[in-house]
Amino acid sequence: MKTGGQLIVDALEANGTDRIYCVPGESYLAVLDALHDSPIRTIVCRQEGGAAMMADCHGRLTGKPGICFVTRGPGATNASAGIHIAMQDSVPVILFIGQVASHAKQREAFQEVDYVRFFGDIAKWVVEIDDAARIPEFVTRAFAVATSGRPGPVVISLPEDMLTSLAEAPAALPHTPVETRPGEAELDALEKLLGKAKRPFVILGGTRWDAAAVARMRTIAEAWSLPVGCSFRRQMLFDHLHPNYAGDVGIGINPKLATAIKQADLVLLIGGRMGEMPSSDYTLLKSPYPDQTLVHVHADAGELGRVYRPTLAINASPSAFVEAFAGRKPAATPAWADETPKLHTAYLDWSTPPESGPGAVQMGPIMNYLEKMLPDDAILTNGAGNYATWVHRFHRSRRFATQAAPTSGSMGYGTPAAVAAKELFPERDVIAFAGDGCFLMNGQEFATAVQYDLPIIVVVVNNGIYGTIRMHQEREYPGRVVATDLKNPDFAALARAYGGHGETVDKTADFAPAFERARASGKPSIVEIRLDPEAITPTRTMTQIRDRS
Repeated sequence: MKTGGQLIVDALEANGTDRIYCVPGESYLAVLDALHDSPIRTIVCRQEGGAAMMADCHGRLTGKPGICFVTRGPGATNASAGIHIAMQDSVPVILFIGQVASHAKQREAFQEVDYVRFFGDIAKWVVEIDDAARIPEFVTRAFAVATSGRPGPVVISLPEDMLTSLAEAPAALPHTPVETRPGEAELDALEKLLGKAKRPFVILGGTRWDAAAVARMRTIAEAWSLPVGCSFRRQMLFDHLHPNYAGDVGIGINPKLATAIKQADLVLLIGGRMGEMPSSDYTLLKSPYPDQTLVHVHADAGELGRVYRPTLAINASPSAFVEAFAGRKPAATPAWADETPKLHTAYLDWSTPPESGPGAVQMGPIMNYLEKMLPDDAILTNGAGNYATWVHRFHRSRRFATQAAPTSGSMGYGTPAAVAAKELFPERDVIAFAGDGCFLMNGQEFATAVQYDLPIIVVVVNNGIYGTIRMHQEREYPGRVVATDLKNPDFAALARAYGGHGETVDKTADFAPAFERARASGKPSIVEIRLDPEAITPTRTMTQIRDRS
């Protein structure tokens, strides 16, 4: 006989969980007590949204479900931001929520929420366990649901009395991973379509990739001379300095790349959904009927034909597909072989940052410095805002599992993600980028980095405004500024107050020594860049946007 709390922890151990992220609550004290005697590492966070985003980063970088525990009511609703990110990004996460006791349900008891209704549209599966004897069944099923097909978040509600009650239950067994593989007929059909193509293009996206799959994709691209682009915030899926790389298919796409995709006669979309952002509002590929021959490879049959009608639909995970297709070779040198290097040259030109701009701090030279200094396995994280343009456009990713950023465009993600990444990979450099508005949404997780001695470096690009919203505001309603100005703390002093290291950059030349001091400190650090708000994009000033020039 074991308590429900003990059965939860046993099931997590059986399914390979090595760490969880949580904000403690009295509603699941029985689980916390069981964790006391478990080898599972417990990371206590400062706000549930940050904890859920750490779990998302865990799932994003490892492919295994990130586990998060929060208390009921405000704890669960705070965590919903991270669950929405995981859903839109197809990341495996399992969120456990302490719930009111069974006798109090349906009475609007203290902090009571109906989680099936609340999370119904932003989670892959939501369930409440009301019988402790079924915990092994439900937890193992949660792992299977979170990782199969299109991965996503699962939410499990845990009534308090169920966690404290004793039950006899079978020992939990690990979930069985489910793989979807392409058939030979589908591979033959793809080979024939490629044989007829004149201007093919490959777009990589989604999840369920690993380092081996990325390497096989490189082999395929080389064998077929294919130009390859990475979907929005999936840049770690292909080496940016490889001659077949054509650029990222996301917000602010290189116009030459957009033209190449629109003019392609065949698009091979592997793993991604090609949502609103990577499709440039469904214009690169028209919905529901693309102008191009579309071959869509996806692990979830429900995504095939959901937005676009593909010419050939292949229900397979990216890793299984590239493993199966890697042995196929073209009969002769492809007709487009000479065009692929031209797209790479266009990418290199596009991803070379400008040296000048308004104000005393120039982001271009800063990005050049980071590109030269950071090792290939450094992990870069960020949330959302115009500052992220500098990272996504000018950082040249070389390796898998080096990027954590939300395709949902959620602010506040970079700092908690960096904490999780550094906890997972303590030997690697982890750099979080955040705007001033973005940082203060989950900046309290810097305290978590201090608590666990995780020397992340947070680069806060401070321009004193909600930059993206201000840019749109100035373009659509020039001169009518409302609700986009910010009065910020001294971020370097804030870092020191937390027990970390802080630096302030007021001019370009300050950045390199400030960054090196932060790196050498061995502490979690904040390097604040005080950027002129005129420097709103790499190529246009706020005045130019306001004047539509």
